[in-house]
This record gives sequence, C-alpha cells and structure tokens, in this order.
Amino acid sequence: MKPVGYAVVGLGAISQQAVLPAFANSKNARLIAVVSGDPLKAEKLAAEFHAPNHYSYAKYSECLKNPEVEAVYIATPPGEHEKYTVEAARAKKHVLCEKPLATTVEACRRMVRACRDNKVFFMTAYRKYFEPGSVALKKIVSSGDLGRVDIIHTAFTEFRPAGDNSPAWLFKRKISGGGPLMDLGVYCVNTSRWLVNEDPVEATAFQWSRDRKRFKEVEEGITFRLNFPSGLVLQGTSSWGSVLTSFLQVHGEKGWACLSPAFAFEDGRRLTGKIGSQWFGEEFKAIDEFALELDAFAASIRENRKPEPDGEQGMRDIAIIDAIYRSAKTRRPVAIRYPGASSKRRKS
Repeated sequence: MKPVGYAVVGLGAISQQAVLPAFANSKNARLIAVVSGDPLKAEKLAAEFHAPNHYSYAKYSECLKNPEVEAVYIATPPGEHEKYTVEAARAKKHVLCEKPLATTVEACRRMVRACRDNKVFFMTAYRKYFEPGSVALKKIVSSGDLGRVDIIHTAFTEFRPAGDNSPAWLFKRKISGGGPLMDLGVYCVNTSRWLVNEDPVEATAFQWSRDRKRFKEVEEGITFRLNFPSGLVLQGTSSWGSVLTSFLQVHGEKGWACLSPAFAFEDGRRLTGKIGSQWFGEEFKAIDEFALELDAFAASIRENRKPEPDGEQGMRDIAIIDAIYRSAKTRRPVAIRYPGASSKRRKS
C-alpha cells in the first residue's frame, strides 16, 4: 500500500506526545506537514519529526493545496474542529478528527455534511476500535459468552489540580465544550456503545465542582446513567479530581469481564473476568494506538471504504453528552435526541 500523506493540524500536547511520534511506527501513513498557530513551533516540530513542510494557521489553505497532503489529522481544541474540517473537506482532503468531534451537535452536523458533500472520508479518532485489549473485550461481548448484558460500569479520571500545566482552554466552555465529560467521559460513552452495538435513549446525571474558582465554566466531575432500549443500564463517571485511572466492566447473565486500565494509552492493560465457574485473564502490553489509528484510516482511503468509527458516530456521542449535561443542569432524566438517525445503532 502506498502510504497516505498526512498534515497534522494543531501541535499541542496530544500531537507532541502521541500523534507525531506515531508516524515513525506507522506502516501506511507518512507525515507531510504540520500546522500551528505558532510558526516557530511548527518549524521546530517539523524538523524534529521529519515533516518536509510546515505552515501557520494563516497559511492553512496553502497546506491544503499541497498535492502530497491527502488527509489531515485535526488535533486543535474541540471548538476549532469545525472550521479546519470544513475547509479541508472543501479542498477534497480526507479528515481524521480528534475526539470530542466538536462542542455542539450542530457543529458536528455541519462537519459531517461538508465531508459527505465533498465526497471525502471522515473518521473520529477513537483509538479503542484498534487497541488489542478493547478488541478482545468486544469479541467476548459479541460472542454471547456473557449472555445478555445487563450492566456496564465505567470510569475515566485524571488529576488536574490548581497550578498544574493544564492548558487554559480546557476550562473555557466555548472552546472545550465542557470539562472531564468531554475530555475523558466521551471514551466511556463511545466504547460502551461500540461494545454492545446499541445506543442509549435516556440520560440522568449529577455534576460537582469542589474548586469553584478553577471550575467556574466547566464541571470538575460528573456521574451519569444511560438507559438503553434493551434494558441495559450504564453507570459512568469522569473527573479531573482524582488520579489517572480508568476501567470498563461488563456484567451479563452468564459472566462478567473487566478491562483496566481501559482508556489511557500510556499503560498496558489487563482483561479479567469469570464466565460460569471459569476465571480468565489476559495481559496486553502498551502499544502505539495512534499508529494503528493512522493506518486504519489510510487503509480506508486506499481501499475506498467508509472508515469506522466515522463522523456520524462522533456526532452521536455529542448528542448523548448534550443530554447528560442537560440532565445534570435540570436534575431530571433527559431523552436523547439523535440527529437524523434511529436510536438503534447499526452493527459494526
């Protein structure tokens, strides 16, 4: 397969720590350009990661005219995803966009429409679809060995105390869309939907902030319940008030399975559980999940097939998150409204 040429747009922590290094471990992706609001940073990181081209945001249109750039990886703050996605789509470039897809459902809808109208592929950057531990858990759930899934418990937390090096935009609702629910909880929502091939229909939630000065615009923590048409109940929590940790535990009629850590990419994973009287366990070493993601999107482009997860799945997650926030605000259950689709998720 001829490698797909990428431009990475947005050179913050996730790009420097994970996206840019992933090209060295990728089989089917090649770094062609980097784009930043800071031209000096763009030049420095282009040299460090061997990108032959670098651009400022003001010259993004020039980047999109580069014939070697076939796809863009958008890693800016969520409030800026729409403008870079739409401009790329209009330039006939395929788009791989970091989660959360955008800060509002309407912004997601415009992004999906732009990519569809311009006949380019659009993928939401959920690493869990390719990470071996998560794939193994999905196989167990899909096999029916657990029986009917009754309960899912999941959490993703990270400690962001006052005075740390968190970027200021994380705490500004207009550009971040929210707090840990948008940053971390979106993994709990999306991965659970993917595991069971079903979408929830109702949300109930409660949010809190101990440090009201730091968390003036966004929550410090939130817990939520999602009800599914099958009767499945999901209980999830995301917080910036406790140590980095995550888990995903699935309970069925015949057994249970737990993946922990479930979401952060730095650590290895352990999948454990019990089906009937039989215990099982498997460990997975930490691997470059971002390289797997880059390669998966490249394969979709080269094979001319729709990527999974696509932009619509990212949009549906934002619809769920919107309902969670509305429930936390009103302290009442909120029906989830999906844009232009039924509540039953299509099979993967």
